[in-house]
Amino acid sequence: MKKSLETISSEDGRYKVAGFKFVYEGLGFTVKRYYGEPGHVSGQKLAEGLGELAIEKWGMLAGLVLLEWGIKSTADFGEIVYLMIKNQLMSAQPTDSKSDFLEVYEFEKFLKANFKF
Repeated sequence: MKKSLETISSEDGRYKVAGFKFVYEGLGFTVKRYYGEPGHVSGQKLAEGLGELAIEKWGMLAGLVLLEWGIKSTADFGEIVYLMIKNQLMSAQPTDSKSDFLEVYEFEKFLKANFKF
């Protein structure tokens, strides 16, 4: 039986449920923005899409919102993705790994480079 995002968040304890929901929403956003149709998304491309979505939603406050949810780096996106994979809410290819999310970018630099008034 699949666990709810609330249960996964509670059991893991590192990330708030809003962070899980954001990552799940960000998958759809990334697929639509980069590919236009359902398909495989690399960890690096998903991390980039999540950063762009955060900027669209919260502007310069994006880093603070993510931090409030326990997300401090792109590696945290990977941790959330793999918790959802473990609980059958997302899937991965055999070549995918959590390391695909490591140091994709630094939040502060990414926000400054991509935020536009």
